[in-house]
Amino acid sequence: MPSALTALHGISRACLTPACWASASRLTSELLPHSMSLREHGQYLFRSAVDVVLPARMLRRALELRTDGGPQLVVRGRAFAAQRNLYLVGFGKAVLGMAAAAEEILGDHLLRGVVSVPLGIQACLQQAGMQEMLLKPHSRIQVIEGAKHNLPDREALRAARAICELAEGLTADDLLLVLISGGGSALLPAPKPPVLLEEKEKVTKLLASRGATIQELNTIRKALSLLKGGGLAQAAYPAQVLSLILSDVIGDPVDFIASGPTVASSHSTQDCFEILAKYNLLSSLPKSVETVLHSSSSDSVRSKDYSHVYNVIIGSNSLALEEAKHQAEALGYLTLILSAAVCGEVNRVAKLYGLLIQFVCLSMAGPGVDSLIDKRFRGVGHSSGYTGFPVKVNASNMIRRHRTPPASGLQFCL
Repeated sequence: MPSALTALHGISRACLTPACWASASRLTSELLPHSMSLREHGQYLFRSAVDVVLPARMLRRALELRTDGGPQLVVRGRAFAAQRNLYLVGFGKAVLGMAAAAEEILGDHLLRGVVSVPLGIQACLQQAGMQEMLLKPHSRIQVIEGAKHNLPDREALRAARAICELAEGLTADDLLLVLISGGGSALLPAPKPPVLLEEKEKVTKLLASRGATIQELNTIRKALSLLKGGGLAQAAYPAQVLSLILSDVIGDPVDFIASGPTVASSHSTQDCFEILAKYNLLSSLPKSVETVLHSSSSDSVRSKDYSHVYNVIIGSNSLALEEAKHQAEALGYLTLILSAAVCGEVNRVAKLYGLLIQFVCLSMAGPGVDSLIDKRFRGVGHSSGYTGFPVKVNASNMIRRHRTPPASGLQFCL
C-alpha cells in the first residue's frame, strides 16, 4: 500500500506541471460546457462508458457478414464460410441482445439457435423500451429463461440440454456461433452423472458462503460439469466453433468466463481438492461429487483437440474505461487510467478511492504538508505499521483533473 501511494504521489506531480496547465487552458473554453455541473459530468461519463459496452453494439463491432466473392463471416480478420450452415447457442445475462444483433447480421444463413437467459429478462427489456435487445417475431432462435436469482434451476438445466443436443448434432460442414457473457455458469448447468443439480449447487453455495473467489468457484464447477471447461466445444466437434465472449472477470481469462465452455480447463482434480480443503469442505461433500472428482482425469481433458475452436473476447471493462477517458478528455479533463483490475468489497474500495483523491489534493499543496499527509493516511499503510488494506488493491479506475487551474485546486471524478 505505501508503494501504491508513493507511485500515485509521483504521478500526480508529473501531471501537474506548468506545461500541462498552459496547454490545457487554451482548450477549456472550447471544450467544457459551463452549464454542466461536476455531477452532470460524472453522470455523462458513466453513461458513455455503459453505452459503449451494450451487448448488441459490441457484437456488431466484432461480427461482419461479407457477401462479395461468396458469403463469409468475419471476426477480427478471420473468415468463416457462411453457406446456410450457421447455428447459434448462447448463455449469460447479456446474451439476448447479442443474439438479436447476430440474427440480424446473419439473416438466412442462420438455421437454428438456442439461448439461455435470466428469468424475466424479456419482460424487463420490453418494459424498458429496449427493442433492439429483443429477438424479432418468428425468430429462429429459441429463448429459454431460467436461473432465478442467478442460481441454476430446472429451466436452466433444460436450456443446457437443448444447447448440448444442438451441438452434438452438428457436422464438419457446420459452424457453431457461441455467445457468452457473465452469468453464463448459472445458465448452463449440466452436472456430470451421478451428480444431481441440487448436489452441485450445494457445493457451490458452501464455497461461496465461506468466501471462495469466482476463480475457485468456477474451477469446481468445471470439474463437475459436462459442458463447462471445454465440454461444449467437444460436444460440437467436428463442427467449427466461433465463440464471442463478453468478459466479466478481471484480466479476461477465457477459461474462467462462464466457466470456459469452449476452452480447455487449465486446472486439475488436485486443484479442486486443494480448494475444498482450503475451505474445510472435504468432509461435507455429497458422495456423488467425490465419485466424479476421483474419477476425473485432467490429463485426458488437456489432451483433447481444440483446433476447431476460435475464442474472441469482444468486450470487457477496459473498453468502458477507454471510452470514459476519451469523453472526459473531450470535456477538458486530463485523464489517467490507473487500472482495469480493481477487485474487493465495494464499500472498502470506495473508501480507498476517497483517500486517493485526498492524497493527490494534499500533494498539490507543495512542501510543508508531509505531516498533514502522514496524519491523513495513518491506518491505510502509510507509516502506521498497518498490515494492509483488507482488499486486493491494484489501484483505482480513473483520476481526472480539470484542465483549467481553479482556485480550489483539483476536480476529480472516480
